[in-house]
This record gives sequence, structure tokens and C-alpha cells, in this order.
Amino acid sequence: MSVDNRIPFNRPYMTGRELEYITEANAGHMLAGDGPFTKRCHGWLEQATGASKALLTHSCTAALEMCALLLDIEPGDEVIMPSYTFVSTANAFVLRGGVPVFVDIRPDTLNIDEAKIEEAITPRTRAIAVVHYAGVSCEMDTILAIAKRHGLQVVEDAAQGVMSSYKGRALGAIGELGAFSFHETKNVISGEGGALLVNDPALAERAEIIREKGTDRSRFFRGQVDKYTWQDVGSSFLPGEITAAFLWAQLQEAQRITEQRLALWDKYHALLAPLEARGLLRRPIVPEGCAHNAHMYYVLLDPSIERQPVLEKLKSAGIGAVFHYVPLHSAPAGRRFGRAVGELPVTDQLSAQLLRLPLWIGLDDSQLERVAGALRQALA
Repeated sequence: MSVDNRIPFNRPYMTGRELEYITEANAGHMLAGDGPFTKRCHGWLEQATGASKALLTHSCTAALEMCALLLDIEPGDEVIMPSYTFVSTANAFVLRGGVPVFVDIRPDTLNIDEAKIEEAITPRTRAIAVVHYAGVSCEMDTILAIAKRHGLQVVEDAAQGVMSSYKGRALGAIGELGAFSFHETKNVISGEGGALLVNDPALAERAEIIREKGTDRSRFFRGQVDKYTWQDVGSSFLPGEITAAFLWAQLQEAQRITEQRLALWDKYHALLAPLEARGLLRRPIVPEGCAHNAHMYYVLLDPSIERQPVLEKLKSAGIGAVFHYVPLHSAPAGRRFGRAVGELPVTDQLSAQLLRLPLWIGLDDSQLERVAGALRQALA
């Protein structure tokens, strides 16, 4: 199989104005963080999501670490989360001495099972960190109600959720704090990059301080103080202006990007219906009230089918299909720093069955049909 004939898992998409805006940023002689392009991105994110404040970060990981700082997580504090997520969801709290408490996921969406949360709450529980898998929302009304009953904060890891919503509310802007990713594998990208969404206005000013190395530098630039000084804990969470310039080109086209990805997702969904009808796999499920962004297209192979041989057959056919997370509760660091609430059978089973297919703007119908055909042959 020639390299040119392969279908990679991901191919970063450029709208066509990224280099123009980077050149404009360079001409403006301001390449450090919080320049004009950063401010445009902040305004777009606040308007699009309804968040009280949006702050660009150099990664979603950084945004999650800011969440842990803003919640004053201390050693021994517990944060409930799914085990089926990226390590950053847990690491952000572990770095403050927090304890990730892993609960099982729902079999339909692979999101945290809201029915399992309450039994995981202890006197040390401080927050619930939800992860919107594949850009499909968790059951947020139930989760918010649980949090309110127990006096807990809700952090949304919406790394995959830009342009997705739950009952008309943008993901990332429903809990007290949210985090976006603009990594090159996401829908809207800046290479590396992320954003913190602050939805509790009481946390907004402190978020600025933490993001600016613990100083009130933002207030100084607004003319609110005559000099800036060290006010709180913090670190350097800002991206450079070149990153923001690239991102601005993407945000301007976010709606079109989402529409094009949804069209590809829908075509996959139709092409793979016969395989689901034959009981060979299960296609993604999007509950009513959840508007997703087509971040990924995955299938869950029937438990009787071993995944690795299927991946190898797809690779031989030039198809860049991949698995996803190794559950955190089964990882060495997960056992060291966190704990699971009982057995997590759904997480264990579905993580071994899940297979992600190529999905990026530029795939044409013949390529989608080729992927579906190769998967059909691999399952024969």
C-alpha cells in the first residue's frame, strides 16, 4: 500500500487564513500572550458559549490544571470522574494532591454514569469532573442536581466538545468551570492550545490572576491598578499570539467546520448500519437533547470479535483506525493516585471493543466507502 493511497486517522484542517493572521500578528510586533488575536478569541468563545469569561491556555491540560487551582484542591480532596478519559483529567487534580475517584460509564454514550456518582461521594469529595466523550454531552441536569445536593463543584472536561450542546447550552459552559482543547486532533485547532471557561463570575478575576503567574497583570493593563504584583498562586498558562492568530482563523469557520464534519459522520452512520444490523458492531448513540459536533466516529465491536486483528487488517488495507483510552483505574498511576468505586465492568468491556475510524475534512465519498468496505472485510 503506497503512502499516498493510505487514509490517515487524522489530517489537520486549515481554513486558508491562518498564515495571513500569523503574518498580521508578526507585523503588529506583539507575539507574547494576550494580544489582539487572543482578545478576539476570548470574545468569540464568550459569545458562542455564554461563559462569564473565556481565557486561552496553551493546552486543555493547562485549563484543567487551572480548574484544580481555582477550586483550591488540597491533599486528600476527592474528585469523582470517569476512568475512561485522557490522563489530563486526573493529573490536573493529582498535581494538587487530590484523589481521582473513578466510576463507571454509561453503555450508550460512554460518558460518566450519573447513576453511579452519588454512591462515590464521601466527606472528602470536592468536585465532579465530567468528560463529554466524542462531543456528546453527559446527563448534565442530573449531575448538576447531585452536585447541588452535596455542595460540590462541577468541572466539564469538554476537550472534545467545541460547538456541541446539551439542551441548548454549550458544553463547557454548564458547570462552574469548563475546559476546551484545540489540539490538532480536535475539530477546531491551533496545533496545541486550549481554553478555560469560567461560568461562576466569582471565579473570573482569580482565574486571570492564576493564568498570569499569580499576578494582577491583567488589571494593570486595563488601568485598574498602577502596577501589578504577586497576588496568588499561579503559573504561565498563556499561549503565544501566533497560536491565537491561527486559532482565530479556525473559530471564524467553526460553524462550517462542524457542518462538514457532521455530514461525514452521517455518511459513516448510514454506511455502517448494515454491519450493526448483522450484530457485528454497534454505532454511536446520541441521546435526545444532545447536539454533537462529529468529533469522532467510533464503533463498538461485538464482544465476540477481537479488536487487534481487525486493526491489523485495516492497517494492511491502508486505513488509519485506532483504539482509544486505556482506562485510568487499570493504569499504574491510576492505581497509585486514585481509586475505583467497585468494579467498572462497562468501562473494562467497552474500552476493549471501541475502534475509531478516520474522520477529517477532505475525506470524500469514495474514501468513506473504502473505510466501510475494509471494516466489512475485516469483520467477515
